[in-house]
Amino acid sequence: MTRKGLACALLSALLTLGGPAQGEDASMVTLMEFSDLEGWADDDHDAALSVFAQTCDRIKGFEWPQLCKVAQKKPDAKSFFELFFRPVLIEDGNAPLFTGYFEPELHGSRHRSDRYRFPIYAKPNDLEAGVPYYSRREIADGVLSGRGLEIAWVDDAVELFFLQVQGSGRIRLDDGTMTRVGYAGKNGHTYRSIGRELVRRGTYNEHQVSADVIKNWVRRNPVDGEELLNHNPSFVFFRERKDLHPELGPIGAMNRSITTMRSIAVDPKFTPLGAPVWIEKEGESPLHRLMIAQDTGSAIKGAQRADIFYGTGDAAGSEAGRIKDGGRMIVLLPIQTAYGLLEKASG
Repeated sequence: MTRKGLACALLSALLTLGGPAQGEDASMVTLMEFSDLEGWADDDHDAALSVFAQTCDRIKGFEWPQLCKVAQKKPDAKSFFELFFRPVLIEDGNAPLFTGYFEPELHGSRHRSDRYRFPIYAKPNDLEAGVPYYSRREIADGVLSGRGLEIAWVDDAVELFFLQVQGSGRIRLDDGTMTRVGYAGKNGHTYRSIGRELVRRGTYNEHQVSADVIKNWVRRNPVDGEELLNHNPSFVFFRERKDLHPELGPIGAMNRSITTMRSIAVDPKFTPLGAPVWIEKEGESPLHRLMIAQDTGSAIKGAQRADIFYGTGDAAGSEAGRIKDGGRMIVLLPIQTAYGLLEKASG
């Protein structure tokens, strides 16, 4: 589509846009220009548009359907974003924070053995939402054994723990096949951070704690390590995702696959799920890139809080586990929505 064609489509869209503004919980809203986004001109806008088009039909609000139809026609990507959207900085008074997450890949088997002895459980039929169920310690002690809930057994308890933290993963089975598992439910107990517990005990200082540090400590201290894992009573159940192609990413909050280094988890109170988000992450590996808000997480709270999806496997996990950086994130909103949000915030 030509730039002139995009402009005509924009005019048509503006005549039909409407609905409530998003992000009304924010304390401060600032409209920006694309020239204010550091590195905007150098990004791969085509890659971002492709990811946006995968989930834009699921964005809530009257403003988005027309834009989605245009996006799915594969227009010039940079012009599409610049003509249809306005960058909006939404702040709630909390410091910006970027972290990373990944899809674990574990080694497992369909049958229990001396090596594969830690079960991945399907959701029990007597689990009720909002009602506390057996704790992690009780489940580790075998309270669910013999009920036929085991999807597979894996060879590493701490990797299974982090699979539950991430909520989805791949299991490479000993027969040469692979299966995917995704979140199915949890036991209703409050999550307790085992990293914070290690800091509380004086084992590490806060700046030393990472996923790799925790994993290595548990493996070096198997008895105390098991006790540490059980410090967190929260437990996650899974379901097998046989419908998910092995080459695709895990399923995000929009019930579609997410994309390595283009998908982020956000707080939907401030950022509409499916919206484009420009991030300027600081730290040892700065990242200026247009991402798509396709996921959420229980720890992702706030207007300037995002979790970046780093991909699948150990390398992605190591990189994601090191990310704890400041910066800023700017949401791209349809033009009329952006001005409506500014008016609501100033009013």
